[in-house]
This record gives sequence, structure tokens and C-alpha cells, in this order.
Amino acid sequence: MRSKVTYLRRIVVLHTRRVNVGREWPCFSSPFSVHSARMNPLFKNLLYLLVGVIIVGAVLSRFSLADSNVTPVTIGQVIEKINKDEVKTIDIVGDKLTITLKDDSKLNAQKEPNVDWSTLAKNYGVEPSKLIAVSGSIKDTSGTDFWLGAALQILLPFLLIMGFIWLTFRQVQGQNNRAMSFGALQQKDQDEPVVKKSKVTFADVAGAHEAKEELEEIVEFLKNPKRFTDLGAKIPKGALLVGPPGTGKTLLAKAVAGEADVPFYNISGSEFVEMFVGVGASRVRDLFRRAKKTAPSIVFIDEIDAVGRQRGAGLGGGHDEREQTLNQILVEMDGFDTDTHVIVVAATNRPDILDPALLRPGRFDRRVMIDLPDINEREAILKVHAKNKPIAEETSLRKIAERTPGFSGADLANLLNEAAILTARGNRTSITLADCTNAMEKVLLGPERKSKVMSEEEKKITAYHEAGHAIVAHFTDGADPVQKVSIISRGRAGGFTLNAPTHDRNYRTLREFKAELAVMMGGQAAERQTFKEVSTGASNDLKRATSLARSIVTRYGMSKLGSRTYGEHEEMIFLGREIHERRDYSEKTAEEIDVEIDRLLAEARETADRTLKDRHDRLELVAKELLSKETIEHDVFAELVGERPARA
Repeated sequence: MRSKVTYLRRIVVLHTRRVNVGREWPCFSSPFSVHSARMNPLFKNLLYLLVGVIIVGAVLSRFSLADSNVTPVTIGQVIEKINKDEVKTIDIVGDKLTITLKDDSKLNAQKEPNVDWSTLAKNYGVEPSKLIAVSGSIKDTSGTDFWLGAALQILLPFLLIMGFIWLTFRQVQGQNNRAMSFGALQQKDQDEPVVKKSKVTFADVAGAHEAKEELEEIVEFLKNPKRFTDLGAKIPKGALLVGPPGTGKTLLAKAVAGEADVPFYNISGSEFVEMFVGVGASRVRDLFRRAKKTAPSIVFIDEIDAVGRQRGAGLGGGHDEREQTLNQILVEMDGFDTDTHVIVVAATNRPDILDPALLRPGRFDRRVMIDLPDINEREAILKVHAKNKPIAEETSLRKIAERTPGFSGADLANLLNEAAILTARGNRTSITLADCTNAMEKVLLGPERKSKVMSEEEKKITAYHEAGHAIVAHFTDGADPVQKVSIISRGRAGGFTLNAPTHDRNYRTLREFKAELAVMMGGQAAERQTFKEVSTGASNDLKRATSLARSIVTRYGMSKLGSRTYGEHEEMIFLGREIHERRDYSEKTAEEIDVEIDRLLAEARETADRTLKDRHDRLELVAKELLSKETIEHDVFAELVGERPARA
């Protein structure tokens, strides 16, 4: 159960992946699948084989189907037909006789080779007058037809088999060629060139004024390099965009390319690493080769920490594939060939793990910091994302910006998108402030779970728990004001108390930390006073309170142990992500740290108990209102408990 919803959080997005059998096993896929740009090679070979069989069958049928409607007879039967005057004509081609009767029916006969037909008929005793009465034609067998028929019957099956073998070897050769082309930069689409010009400009990027000023100088270098080279200035080799996720690093890189109107090469750091050794370095060479051909140009490497981690930290040592790729990037950026007009723009949210060689002058000359937007920048970002959305007139984007400190640009875009979805689900035509508020809570905590069944006893415990958080937050100096209290389940929380600062805050004091600890303890204190026992609902509160107290002692130097830090956290990537702490203090000091943590938590618990005892009647009012309405907004809450005391 949550006592305070902090806005500096990580949003986990679960993507549902539908497995396509045709993609995993191409031999089982449909040959005409829309997901495949080319026909299945196995189906193609089978199709060629089928066409060849049909052609062979058609050719061979020329010699067998021509007389399929003719009745075969013997020479004796032919002589009998002649003697009965039933024969109209006899056509002789080589040793083959085609007999046409007077009723237009046809017969076939085969005579002995090298025997003349007239001699054969005379030997059978046919009268010359009857033989003369039968008309016809005599033709010798063409040598071409004979040899063609014999050759086709022998060679066509052989040619068909050889053709199928050739197609198979051709397919294998194509696979080998593709294997050897792993080192080339892969196109994402057959019809889309790798190099393209961005249409995004700085006008499409809201906020980040200082970052845009830094990058505008790079644009000037690309547009008018002579202006700087005449003064002896060198074009910067690279700019490293550093900032939390979702702050617009990729968008700014596109804007630089769009403003300069130069070719823009976009690639992710993970695309350099493949299963074959040397592929990453080869792709780096290919990428910079193409960029140099179209210079001046921009190469944008997103998530450069995928290949730019500090060398020597991996298990592979200097022969690690990732390190070889990084070495090639270093050489391309500032090696022997320094007279280039290619600017490398990279983005990362982990600059602390990058190799020092990447960050030195001559490589990434500029380090552009992109922080989370302040209230004015949040309002500007909301206006950009609200252009194509029907926002109600009474909806104030300024109020949304005030209630979303710590939100990044991506978070704000997601907020308005969720608000539009909620509006469409409610069959409304414009987005209201209530839709934006519900969307903000959905982004922070998850969707409402109104269908979750809770017993009356559990509902009562939740109401007093959340009321305890709210009362302590309202009457404790240094705590953030309460915006909303609810006992409707959202995500994994049975209820929540939403308290947010009224202004952007860059620094925190010990007084504010102690107030936050007291608010976290308020839920369990309310349960203890009301029910004389505690539930498991405060487990998340206790976990966060313990973590905050440890940070106060070991990181911020705000305890009796003095102004110093304790322990160094090191990240190791081996069979997953592991963070280890390297102790730089003794066991005695570790015991003192535990004592200080316990002291801070005990003080917070005493503050919460005292605040709730002094205002037990207001705790009852808020809990009963929650049991009745389930949700209390800021204005209603202020009417129930009174105005917040002035800061001491």
C-alpha cells in the first residue's frame, strides 16, 4: 500500500508478443505471406520443379496423345477392310499407317520396316484395282523429327534433374553471400534507403532551451563551416546527449539533421553486435564509409552504452567482440583520417559507464545535458502533443503541468494519449481536466480495479490506513500537500494517497526527508491506534522508508555519523544485472549505521503517532468519508480537516 506517490519513478511497459510460426520456421510459412518480402525459397524450388514436369509431360504427350482417339489394328484387319471396300484413304508415314474408313472413323496400323506397302498388299492378295481405288499419301520419316523425339525422351528428365540441382546450389550460394554480408549496414526496409533526411526541426521540440542552443552551433558548422574554419576553429567530432529516458534525446538528434538539411544515419548501438566475430567493427566501417561519401552528414547512435561500456570490465578482456566494435568507433571518430565532415551524435542515459576514451576531446567534444522539464517546459510539451487532440476549453494545460513534476516528455505524451483513450471510452467528444487527472493516476499507479472484491473489514482497514497517510502529510511541516485520497485499488496498491509538491524541486533538506518518513509511517500508525494491531498493508511503506533512511545516513551525510558517504555501489553484468556494494567502512561503523537508521525510523513513527493522536477526530472524519465516497479530492479533504498550518 502506498503512502506517497513519487513522480520520479520507472514505468514498466509490458509488450505482448505474438509468435508467428511462419517467421520462426520459414519452411512452414505461407509462400504468399504479407510479412515476407520474398517468396519462400523452398516453395520457389518446388514450383520450378512442378513447371518442369508439366513441360516434359506436354512435350512427351505430343508423341503419345496425337493418336489417342485412333483404334489400333493389325495389317490383316486392314487388308480385310480393303477387300470389303470400307477404306477411303491410307496415309503412310514411315512404318506407320493411318487408315480413314468411309464412315470417317480412323484406324492405326504398324507395318514391317523396310517393306514397301504395295508389295506388302500384293503379298496379302489384294487385287490391284481395289488398291488403286484407295487414295492416300506416302511420306518418309523426317530425320529431325525422329532424332528430336528420341532426344527429348532421353534428355528432358535428365535436364529437369540437373535444373533442380542447379537451383538448390544457387540457393545455398545465396545464403553464403548473405552470411558474408553481415558486416555491411543492414537496411530496415527494402524500399527505404539507409540514409535519409530528417523533417524534424527545433520548432518541433518543446523545452530543452540550453540543449538546443548547444546543438544550434553544430547546425551552423554544418551549414557554413567556412565561417569557423577561417578563424581556426575545427568542426566538432561528436555530441553526446545525456539525460533520463524519455527526455527527447532522439528527437533532438533528428532536429539537428532537419535544421542542417544533411543526410542522417540512424542506428542503435545494439545493431553493431551480431553472433559472428568482427561483424560489429565491420558495420562501423561500413556506416562511416557511407557517411563520408555523403559528407557533411550526421551519424546518430542511439543507446551507445550498448557498445561503449568501459573496456577491460568484461569477461572477454581485450578480445571481447563489443570492445573490438568500440575500438573501431574510436578510430573512425578520431584516428588517422581526421579530415572529415561527419558529426556523430550519440544518446545515453548511463554516461557513468562509458569508456573514458569516448568522452575525451576530439571524440565527443560536446556533452549536452537534457534534464527533466520544469513547469514551463512541461506546459510547452503538453501544447505540442495537444495539437491534434480536442481539448475542452475549460481544460487548463497549466494545471496539468503543475500536477506533473518529474514527468518527462514521453510521460506527458503518454498522459495525453491515455486521456484521449479514456475520453473515447466514455463516448465524449473533448478531453477534460478530469480525464487528464485519471490518466495521470493510471500512468503512475495502473488502471483502477473496481471489480476487486474486498471484505468490509479490509475496506475499513484500507480507509483508516490511507486517512493516516493523508492526516500526517497535511499537518507535518515539510511534507507535500495532499491532492487526492482513494481506497479504490490501482495496480498492486489497495489504495493510495497522492501528495505532490506545488513547485519543481531540485534539492531536498533533512526536514523534508523526516516529514516524508513520518508520512510513510502514518498508515501503520493509524491501524495501530484504531484496531490495536497492524496488517501487511504497510509492507511497501516500510520498505521505502528503510531505503530512504539508509540513503540519508550513507549517501547524504545528514546523520550523526558525520558528513561523509559509506559504501560504493558497483554494477556488474554477469548472468543478469547485479549491483554490489564495496564496503569502505568497518563492522563497527556498520553497526552505527544500523543504529542511525533505526533512530530515524523511530522518530518518524513517533511523529506519526503524535500527529494522529492529536487529530483523531479528523482521522475518523476522513476514514468515514472514504468508506462512503471511496475517493476524496483536495478541496473536499481541506474542508474536512481544515486549512494546512503555516510553515514554522
